[in-house]
Amino acid sequence: MKIDAVKWGGVLLIILALMAGSAWAVWEWQANAHGQQLATKEAAHQTERTNLANVNSAQILAEQGKRLALEQWLAVSDQSHYRALTDEKTKQARLRDRLATADLRLSVQLAVTASTAATGCDAVQAATSTGGVVYGAHRAQLDPEHAQRIIGITVDGDQGLIALQACQDYAREVSYVTNKR
Repeated sequence: MKIDAVKWGGVLLIILALMAGSAWAVWEWQANAHGQQLATKEAAHQTERTNLANVNSAQILAEQGKRLALEQWLAVSDQSHYRALTDEKTKQARLRDRLATADLRLSVQLAVTASTAATGCDAVQAATSTGGVVYGAHRAQLDPEHAQRIIGITVDGDQGLIALQACQDYAREVSYVTNKR
C-alpha cells in the first residue's frame, strides 16, 4: 500500500505540476492578450489625442487669421478715418482763413414779411457776393466773428460725424465677423 500511496502521490504531484504549469501558461497568455489590448487602446487613445490637438491647432490658426484680418481692416479703417478727419480740418482751416481775410463772407437769406414788403423798408442792408446775384432774395452779411463761431461749430459737428461714421463702420465689420462664425 505504501507503493500505491507513493505511486498516487507521484501521479498527484505530476498532476499538480501540470495544473500549475497550465495555469501559469494560461496566465501568461491572458497577460499577453490583455497587454496587447491595453497597447491597442493606448495607441487609439494617443491617436485620438493627437487628432484633437491637430483640430485645436487648426482652430487656433483660423482664429489668429481672423484676428489678423480684423486688425488689418482696423488699421486701414483708422488710416481712412484719420485721412478724412485731416482733410476736413484742412478745409475748415482754409474756410476760417478766408473768413478772417474777408475773402469770403457768410450771409443769410432774410424772410420778407408782409409789413416790410408793403413799406419797402429793409431793416438790414442786403449784400450780394462777387460771384453772383440772387434775384428777389434779401440777404444780410454776418459779422466775421459770428461767422468764425459758426465755422467752429460746424468743425465740431463734422468731426463728430466722421467719428460716428468710423464707429458705425467698426460696428458693422465686427458684427459681420461675429455673424460669419
